[in-house]
Amino acid sequence: MELDLALDREGVTLQPSDGTDLLDETAWLQQLERWLNSICGDSSLDCPTLVRAAEELSLGLRFTDDADIADLNSAWRQKTGPTDVLSFAALDDTGDWMEGPSIELGDIIVSLETARRQAQEQGHSLQRELRWLVSHGLLHLLGWDHPDDETLAAMLALQERLLGDGWPGQPG
Repeated sequence: MELDLALDREGVTLQPSDGTDLLDETAWLQQLERWLNSICGDSSLDCPTLVRAAEELSLGLRFTDDADIADLNSAWRQKTGPTDVLSFAALDDTGDWMEGPSIELGDIIVSLETARRQAQEQGHSLQRELRWLVSHGLLHLLGWDHPDDETLAAMLALQERLLGDGWPGQPG
């Protein structure tokens, strides 16, 4: 399966301590392709049949700041203040997808400022936090949700498994 990724990082900058490839389009493309192949290749995991069969998938990944994500959080979720990640799935409520050789999954939006704070609070790298948030958003695009403790635990376990695959160019 091939992935078409539209990466938007306009207006955000990395700090010298952040690392140089955290907003690199090629690295994120490789990471997301790896995750999608892992999910689609495991029949025990929930994944829409059309996604498993697609020749090409596409999604948008946007890194932004707290002010921008707070505006989106207010407009789309009626919640005040910034959040760490938002996902906007192209999947409708009935589970129907537009059929064809290429499937649009939707968009993932991550606040770099919130991710940086959360990484510091939890004592791990910004890279790990960004990968955690993007993997969470990706699962939402694939129809995963966490309305209760059981589904949340399953989703978080899958995120840990995905993070174990490593960052492109680095071991897991």
